[in-house]
Amino acid sequence: MVAESGGPEDQKPQSDEARSAFAPPAGTMQPVPPPEEDHPTSEFAIPTGVHPEPGGTQGSGGGPGGGSQSDTLGSAFTPPSTYRAQQAPPAFTPAQGIPMVKLTKEAPWQDRMRTMLRMPVTERPAPESIQRTDDDTGPAVPRVLDLTLRIGELLLAGGEGAEDVEAAMFAVTRSYGLDRSEPTVTFTLLSISHQPSLVDDPVTASRTVRRRGTDYTRLAAVFRLVDDITSEDTEVSLEEAYRRLAEIRRNRHPYPGWVLTAAAGLLAGSASVLVGGGVLVFLVAAAGAMLGDRLAWLCAGRGLPEFYQFTVAAMPPAALGVALTLTHSTDVRPSAVITGGLFALLPGRALVAGVQDGLTGYYITAAARLLEVMYFFIGIVAGVLIVLYLGVQLGAQLNPEAQFTPYNEPALQILASMGLSLAFAVLLQQERSTVLAVTLNGGVAWIIFGAMARTGGISPVAATAVAAGLVGLFGQLFSRYRFTSSLPYITAAIGPLLPGSATYFGLLGVAQNDVTRGLTSLSTAVATALAIAIGVNLGSEISRLFMGAPGAVGGERRRAAKRTRGF
Repeated sequence: MVAESGGPEDQKPQSDEARSAFAPPAGTMQPVPPPEEDHPTSEFAIPTGVHPEPGGTQGSGGGPGGGSQSDTLGSAFTPPSTYRAQQAPPAFTPAQGIPMVKLTKEAPWQDRMRTMLRMPVTERPAPESIQRTDDDTGPAVPRVLDLTLRIGELLLAGGEGAEDVEAAMFAVTRSYGLDRSEPTVTFTLLSISHQPSLVDDPVTASRTVRRRGTDYTRLAAVFRLVDDITSEDTEVSLEEAYRRLAEIRRNRHPYPGWVLTAAAGLLAGSASVLVGGGVLVFLVAAAGAMLGDRLAWLCAGRGLPEFYQFTVAAMPPAALGVALTLTHSTDVRPSAVITGGLFALLPGRALVAGVQDGLTGYYITAAARLLEVMYFFIGIVAGVLIVLYLGVQLGAQLNPEAQFTPYNEPALQILASMGLSLAFAVLLQQERSTVLAVTLNGGVAWIIFGAMARTGGISPVAATAVAAGLVGLFGQLFSRYRFTSSLPYITAAIGPLLPGSATYFGLLGVAQNDVTRGLTSLSTAVATALAIAIGVNLGSEISRLFMGAPGAVGGERRRAAKRTRGF
């Protein structure tokens, strides 16, 4: 009997060709799915078993309870779950955009560019191209950067502060349409980088400042060039800017060498009168300073570093003071002769620039400038100490108590302070049009100092700080009126305030083996020098409080140079 079945076909065994060799035999488990590599998917696909949150997702570990939601994934462009279109967080650009900051054209370019430098890069306004090339195809980036570096080199070599140098470089690049430029200024190196767009490679150039000179006439000419470049009323092409820059470099100094030597003598003689000297002391101090100046020029011509130049220049005034002591002359005050010679050598310009850089946040440049001041001061100390030590060995009776002798010639000392400022302005190679203003500024500084320290009995250091603050205030206002640098109106005016007498008596104490008294007097000199520098900077900042901050809208305050309170 044949058993019931589905048909004859079911009884026929299947051949090997009728089925796949990879088919699992009957009775085995279900086939294992092939590896994931055989079924490629997008790497951005959400894995199986992960369900995205409606209306937004959170990243790994984000939000409260980060452990329970750490597996929730989503697109990188999806706003977070806390984002609402009606109340967008500040991190997202609002639909109406970020308000554009407009810099008032009435403000000097120094204030406008300083405001730009203190802004975050994302908040800086779009450039308003002022200067154009001849074919209107856009600026030649390498040439603009080279011109900018050459302008910055002249400013930095002339003693300008790092922030003002950066502001000038930034003004030049923006005037030629290079808004994405970042200048960097250190003591000996200038660099600038420009990136045309986010996808283009940046263009970077640098320049080293190897030689420094004191010529405020050249400094004022560079400021006028930058002012013309940034002005809408004047068109200055790249070729014209290069031509004017070459003329500025080739210009001769406004005063010949013999005038500079005579100015050094006038400075030392006027300083000796400030500390109680008479006509004879004036003449001897002037002769010593002029002899020291000629020796310094001789050393400079032989290529000796400035350290040795200061050492040699400090010796003749000290030698003449010791010689007067050995003659036992009662009509001449040797301390006034030596002090007058020190006034002509103290590096007040470098000190003010160094402290100003530190107060505005340029700490590397400030440290380098102050280190330079320290080397100059050590050179002066070495020269004077050598002479004083020889004088003590020869029996010179140098009287350290002379510093307590009162001086009651206010009218004569005011004239002497003005003469000192006048001589200092000539030594700085200032323009003749600025000499009168800085001379009057120096006289005002001495009047304020004398009224507070001599008449009011206030601490000389505090009186010096107040007088220096007024010098900085007036100097900044003068510079804004003339649209130029403030240094020509400030540096020479602080000359009468320099701590020449405190420096001398400190060195005398060291030479006479009274180290305690010497260090005390030297610390007073250092404190006075710092008071001058801080007072000048504070006066400059106070003057800016009376000027409207460019780009300020509503109750926005003026931006600080750096972040505040250490946060």
